[in-house]
Amino acid sequence: MATSPFPAVEEARRSLGVRLRDLRRAGGFKTARAFAARVGWSESKVSRIEHGITSPSEDDLRAYTEHSGAQQDYEDLVATASSIQEMYVEWKRVFANGLTPVQEAALPRYERTRHFRIYEPGVIPGLLQTPAYAQALMGRIIDFWGIPDDAEQAAEVRAVRKAGVLRDAGRQFGVVVEETALRARFGDTETMAGQLGHLMTISLWQQVSLGVIPMGAQRIMWPNEGFWIYDGERVLIELASAEVTLTQPSEVATYERIHAELARIAVHGKAARALIADAINALE
Repeated sequence: MATSPFPAVEEARRSLGVRLRDLRRAGGFKTARAFAARVGWSESKVSRIEHGITSPSEDDLRAYTEHSGAQQDYEDLVATASSIQEMYVEWKRVFANGLTPVQEAALPRYERTRHFRIYEPGVIPGLLQTPAYAQALMGRIIDFWGIPDDAEQAAEVRAVRKAGVLRDAGRQFGVVVEETALRARFGDTETMAGQLGHLMTISLWQQVSLGVIPMGAQRIMWPNEGFWIYDGERVLIELASAEVTLTQPSEVATYERIHAELARIAVHGKAARALIADAINALE
């Protein structure tokens, strides 16, 4: 796994390292040197794993459990290591095969979720995008990362996903965007006008609560990276270089609080639609 700048990921890796160190000591290896000699590793490899610097492979975990007499812990350790690996995934790895597989992989998560809470500072959230806007935005992602150009196909997959989820009156969508997201242009004037008009329509749907934070609002919460909360169980955060997944209840609760604070700053209903109308008028 790549080194992560996200504290939660680093802490999870350190915790796994401590757990392996305790396992090694309980198995009778009081020093990293003694364990390394038994397993045939360098002492520095043991140190890197136990300090959370290097992520252990499944073979590494098997060595720890077998030599420490704790084979019953192997499956649990593999699951823990796998969840940590999923917490921080670099975009260049996610996008390696284009954007269409990314859209397809997200569909089960969307279908399971009944309550979405979303914050985006600079773009219209994916579920609320028109196909033309999505294709324009994805085209820029493709250019930036130098990946296969499947923007049209990926946008179509996203449109199908949106139609089956966003229109479901049995779901709830609490969406907060910064006003700058309304004015950041992706695509031509026609694309932007269509996207903003679509957003205006969606804001009237009963299952959607759309809040817009005015550029001149008195802040009680600073802008954050974009994040999505799924049913209060999982948070996905979009950093510039990677996607971070959080499932620890205390961390999810922090983002729930952040979303609530951002929603307090935002305007809703007619006031939100007035800001959308202003953004449409500014296109002329």
